Amino acid sequence: MRLENAPLKELRAHDRLLVLLKSGGPATTAVLANRLKITGEAARQQLVRLQEEGLVEATSEVRGRGRPHQIWRLTAAANRRFPDAHAEFTAQLIETIRKTLGEAALDRLIEAREKELLGSYRTALEGAPELQDRLERLVSMRNAEGYMAECRTERDGFLLIQNHCPICAASGVCLKLCGSELNLFSQLFGPQVSIQREENIVNGSHRCVYRIRPRGAPAARAQT
Repeated sequence: MRLENAPLKELRAHDRLLVLLKSGGPATTAVLANRLKITGEAARQQLVRLQEEGLVEATSEVRGRGRPHQIWRLTAAANRRFPDAHAEFTAQLIETIRKTLGEAALDRLIEAREKELLGSYRTALEGAPELQDRLERLVSMRNAEGYMAECRTERDGFLLIQNHCPICAASGVCLKLCGSELNLFSQLFGPQVSIQREENIVNGSHRCVYRIRPRGAPAARAQT
C-alpha cells in the first residue's frame, strides 16, 4: 500500500508514524502518541523499532525546565518510502540534457512541462467558482501525483501545503523546476490572486507551503 495516498487508519502503526512525521515534521513521542490516540509507551516502542530499521532518528532538545525532549524525524531511508518519480534517473537526465543540449534546451523542456500541467489543471478547475473550490480540486490532483497536499483556511486566505515532493531530487539539480511550480500556480489562479511561497523542501524545510489569498485582502501577518 502506498503511504502517501492511504487513509491513516488503514496503515500499520509504524507506517502511521512515518506518515505523521512526513506530514507534520519532527515531533516528540508524546505528540505522536496523542495524534495516533495510543499510549506514550506504545508509540515509543514503535519508534524504537523504526529507529532500529534506520527509518527514524532522535535528537535531544531542551524546552524550558526539566529533562530534554527526544525529537523524532525521518531519515533519508524513510523518505525513500514515499514516491520519488524515479528521482535518480530524472536528476541524471536533467544533467545529461544540460551538458549535451545546453541550458536553453533545458529551459524549453521545463516551459513545455509547465504549459502541459497548466492545461490539465485549468480543465480540472473549470466550473469551480470560488477560490477554495479551485484549491480543493488542485489538492486532489496534486495528491494523485504524490505530493501529499492539503489546503488550510487562514484568516487572510489559504495555505497550500505539499508535505512531499516526488521530484525533489530533480529540483535539487535544477532549481528552475521550483520556480516553474510557483509560476504554474500563479498562472493557474490569475492576477486576482496573490501567491507566495513560504517554505520549500529544497531549501531544507520538511514541506513546501504557499500562501494564497485574493489580492486586496489584508495580510494576517508579515510575509517571509
